[in-house]
Amino acid sequence: MMKKANIKLLKKSLARLLRKEALKKGRFVLSSGKISNYYLDGRVITLTAEGAYLVVSIILEMIKGRDIQAIGGPTLGADPIVGAIAAISHLRNLKLKTFIVRKAAKGHGTQRQIEGPALNKKDKVILVDDVATTGKAILEAKEALANIGITAKDAIVIVDRQEGASENLRRAGLRLKAIFKIRELGIKKS
Repeated sequence: MMKKANIKLLKKSLARLLRKEALKKGRFVLSSGKISNYYLDGRVITLTAEGAYLVVSIILEMIKGRDIQAIGGPTLGADPIVGAIAAISHLRNLKLKTFIVRKAAKGHGTQRQIEGPALNKKDKVILVDDVATTGKAILEAKEALANIGITAKDAIVIVDRQEGASENLRRAGLRLKAIFKIRELGIKKS
């Protein structure tokens, strides 16, 4: 089990990376359609070795001791997180399946919307994403899982922008946990 001091160090390093590399100031239209005076590009972090390691180490600590069979989430924010979880969980001898949820089923090949090892209806899954604003992408992933008989009850994001995601997910039966809430990074909501 990782010591709390180690988790604090991991979070401190991740916060530094997020502020230095992922935070952009300006005028941005978010995927939710909202206008913001900042953009937090989580993929800039999760697509680096250090960032992926930090994010996944924290997430695996957050789920430690829970009976979870699979972790996945909406493309594109979850893609690098899920890939890193697959590799690091294997190194730690954890039996976790990972998956990616497409926006829509492919029109060719297997025509699946959910990519990865087959999920079972009894699997307990957690959804992940890099940043949550309204939670729309996570809600769409939850719906895609429900369409194949899988119930997701929890979601984890790197950053909750605190613009309605937690409330929207709660109404849909999902608990949202964030490694950071936006205010913890010293960023004022737009």
